[in-house]
Parts: sequence; structure tokens; C-alpha cells
Amino acid sequence: MKGLLSKFFGETTGEGPQIVHTDTPPLEGAALAVAYFSPQAGGDFHDFIRVGPTRFLFGLLDVAGKRETSAPVLEAAKVCFRTGAEDLFAAEEVNESEAMIELSRRLNLAIMRAAGGVRSCPAFAGCYNEELGTVCYVNAGHTPGLLRDESSVVELPATGLPFGLFSLAPTDARIVGLGARGSMAIVSRGVVEAESKHSEFGLTGVKNVMQVGPPTAKDLSQRILEEVQSFMHTSPKHNDVTALTLMRGN
Repeated sequence: MKGLLSKFFGETTGEGPQIVHTDTPPLEGAALAVAYFSPQAGGDFHDFIRVGPTRFLFGLLDVAGKRETSAPVLEAAKVCFRTGAEDLFAAEEVNESEAMIELSRRLNLAIMRAAGGVRSCPAFAGCYNEELGTVCYVNAGHTPGLLRDESSVVELPATGLPFGLFSLAPTDARIVGLGARGSMAIVSRGVVEAESKHSEFGLTGVKNVMQVGPPTAKDLSQRILEEVQSFMHTSPKHNDVTALTLMRGN
């Protein structure tokens, strides 16, 4: 199990937490990037997969509990995410909203089965359509996603409850568009809850980074984590700290 999970989440060497970037495949007219502080001790899990000529599926999940106890749940979520992506999005004509809702239903049940009961798992998953420049997403009780256009940064709030709480937990799906230079950031709870002198980095800290406008998705994910570290005046150890970013025009 350890070898398999290290393949999914990456491994680093060196002393203390450090920023690690996950290799991501190319997108047409856009770029996806993921950065996190390693080693990870909590339940952050990210994945992405091309699901058609113009569609790309990505997700960021946070399984409650320490990594050593949540490993079976993380593995089940990984397998479900991949198999569900292939089953639901492979056709040329896909109703993205219906597919995302069904994927959410499957993830919810897979997490509960693997946990043998209740195990909270906030999640944000999206399907990026390269042809349209849109993201069809579900936010299952996760930290709000952030969407930046030329004039503002808006929040993408929860569309349902966290996975793993109820066997029947309806989740809505919504569609947003990215402008020619638009960007999206989804960050883990460890980012917003980073503390310094009784203050939290919060979504405001992420918005400030986005408004500055780093030129690439990789720069944006890197800058978010660097700002968390600068805010705390130390490398974060309170929780897993992950930033997933998507940017058009890269």
C-alpha cells in the first residue's frame, strides 16, 4: 500500500516540509498545476485524468484522519475517481452536469464502504472543457473554489455536503466559464486555516495572490504556498497544504 500511495501522492527527500509540484499533462490553450507541502500527514488527495478529446477531469479531496489510517479510503477514492471518469465521460456527447453528479454519488458510496461507515471527505471536482473554456464542477462541502477574471475574484461555494456522511447525499453541479486569461484555484483546508498571531491566511490570502496575477498556473500554485509560508513565518505543519490551479492562455 505504501508504494502505491507514494506513486499517487509523490515522495520527496530532505529536511522539513518543502513545496512539491505534481507533473500534469498538457491542455489545449490552458494549464493545470498542483503544488503541496511534503511530507503529507493528513488526507489530502488530488488526481486528474483526460476523459476525452476536449475534456479533462480533476479533483481535490480531503479525507478526515491521519494518512496512515485513511490510506484504504484514499485508495478507494482514487480507484473510483478513475473508473468513474472512464465510465461517465468517455462518450463524445456527454451531459457534463449529470456525469459530475453521478461521479459524486459513486465517490460518496465508495468512501463509505472503504471506511466501513461514516468518514467525512470534503471534495471539489471539475471537468474542464477545452473547446468551451468552461468548468462543470461539484463542491461537496469543500473550501470554496476561486475564479478570477479581469476585474474580480469570485467564490464557488458548496453545492452539497461532504462525501462519506450519508448514503443518500444529493450534490448539485454548476458550470462556470474562464475568460481568455481567467484562472481558478482550489486550495485545501490547510491553506485557509494557516495561522499567525491568531489570524488565518484564509481565502483572502489566496485572493490577494490571484489578483496579483502570476503568469502561469504553476507560478500561481507555487506563489500561494510561498505566501502561506511567509504568513506563518515557518513551513506549515498543522495540516496538509495543497493548491490546485487552472489557467487559460498558458
